[in-house]
Amino acid sequence: MIETKRLILRPFHEQDTEALLEIMKDKEVNTFLPWFPFKSLEETKKYLKSFYLDYQGEGFRYAICLKDDNKPIGYIHVGDGDSFDFGYALRKEFWRQGIVSEAANAFIEMLKTTDIPYITATHDVLNPRSGHVMKAIGMKYCYTYAEHWMPKDIDVNFRMYQMNFDGSDFVYQKYWNMYPHRIENLEDDSDSTTGRVQ
Repeated sequence: MIETKRLILRPFHEQDTEALLEIMKDKEVNTFLPWFPFKSLEETKKYLKSFYLDYQGEGFRYAICLKDDNKPIGYIHVGDGDSFDFGYALRKEFWRQGIVSEAANAFIEMLKTTDIPYITATHDVLNPRSGHVMKAIGMKYCYTYAEHWMPKDIDVNFRMYQMNFDGSDFVYQKYWNMYPHRIENLEDDSDSTTGRVQ
């Protein structure tokens, strides 16, 4: 468990099913995530069990909760594959309050005490707000790549950000090697949604 001024970050519990459904059913929240909005408690129970309760990997999958009631309003993850993929989502009524940045900064400080050497994160170029969070917590833009995204069956241009915990200049190259790619100049155009890979 991790505590911040306003938040508790903790593993999900079985009793979090309804709260998780509130996060996962919202179409706007899930627009830029790799799944369709959930429709039922039963679907959510299955996901909660398989993705959270039964998880045995070396990554971390935490609920973002307000201290007031310890009820999940979002989630924050880092995967255990070689990308150490970092991800997050938050119910839209809590957007623009600095909650994700607060959670992410504390989460990253915890990760620095583990054997995880770096994290990567990607965002759709049509979702620059997520990129703002990545930059705000100290991640660095590396490159942009084009992927046909499943199961939504859409073409997406992703910007890839990275943070190395050892201070090195290492850049994770898997997406670069797998997909059409380019490097954008984002210095003067941080809100750009035009980063298309031709």
